[in-house]
Formats: sequence, structure tokens, C-alpha cells
Amino acid sequence: MVLDQSITILVAEDNSLVRKEINRGLRMRGYERIMEAANGREAVAKTCSHRPDIVLMDIRMPELSGLEAARQIQDCCPTPVVILTAYKSQDFVQKAGKAGVGAYLTKPPKPEELERAITIAMARHSDLMELRRLNKELELALDEVKRLRGILPICANCKKIRDDQGYWQHIETYIRDHSEADFSHGICPDCVRELYPDFNE
Repeated sequence: MVLDQSITILVAEDNSLVRKEINRGLRMRGYERIMEAANGREAVAKTCSHRPDIVLMDIRMPELSGLEAARQIQDCCPTPVVILTAYKSQDFVQKAGKAGVGAYLTKPPKPEELERAITIAMARHSDLMELRRLNKELELALDEVKRLRGILPICANCKKIRDDQGYWQHIETYIRDHSEADFSHGICPDCVRELYPDFNE
């Protein structure tokens, strides 16, 4: 994935000195469109209103932690997130992944590490969005399949089907309304013999 240095980056960090250092590292790698947030709540608000391409988020911030802010961002407007932390553990990595975080960095991050994490987070986010789209399509397809499952009340004489509202419909109408199937009418050999015996002879 080739990164576009014109992307907009939101840096969410409550420590102003660390924030300036991260900004300096980003500018060293050619990134100029940088926004700032001083806490998790502000990070969520700015992400949802300004739609940056990626968020670099400190894990420990006042008002809202980085992980909770990442969860809220994925709910309001899914965006790639890189978590910045002073420590790391397997438990933390799992929690970060569940919150929708695409990558994480230990502080203070080096400029080349920032760029690598941005690349990874954006690629993972793109894959996740595609997976969600495919899952949605699969859910819709399964819903369509389920519509014709189960026991259908059918008249033993005229073969009409009773729908969920209690109305009786011709079987062709019911199937057409509950699937993508359609009908072309013909006549079977048994009916030809019964209805048109002269023609059959």
C-alpha cells in the first residue's frame, strides 16, 4: 500500500510536549495535514465531524480512554486508529483489536515507526471494511434463503398457500413474492392426456 502524504491525521494526546513531538515526527515523513485533540472525548468529536483519514491516539487520556474513544469512533464513523502507549501486553493487544485498533506504537514513537503503523492500520481498516461489506451481503442472502424455509400451509385441493397474514395465495404468487424465482407456464404429459385426450392420440 503506497501512502498518500496528503492524508489528514488526527493526533489525540493529552500531553502537549508529546503531541508536539509526534507532530514533528509526522512532518519529518512528509505529513502536513495534522489535527490535534487533547483528550478522548475531543478525539471522538473531531473524528466524527472532520473525518480524518487516520487517528493516532494515546491510550491514557482524561475524560475518555484511548480504547473507549476508539470504540466510539468505530461506531460513529469507522476510521483507522493507531494506539500510542507506554506499555504493551498480550491482554492489551487483544483489547485494542476488539476496540477496532489497527496498530499500536510504544511511546515515544520514531518517525519511521509512525509511518509503518499508519500503513498497517490503514490496510487493516480497508480489509475490515471489505469484510463487513461481504458479511452484510451474506446476511442478506441468508435472510432470503430463510424466507422459504419451514412448513407452509397449503390447500390440499387448490394448492394455494396461506401467508403470514392469513391470506391464501396461488403458489406461483407466493414463491415469486418470497424469492427471486419466476414462472414460465407449460403443461405436463399427464395433464395433456387428461385434458386433451384427442390431441394426445
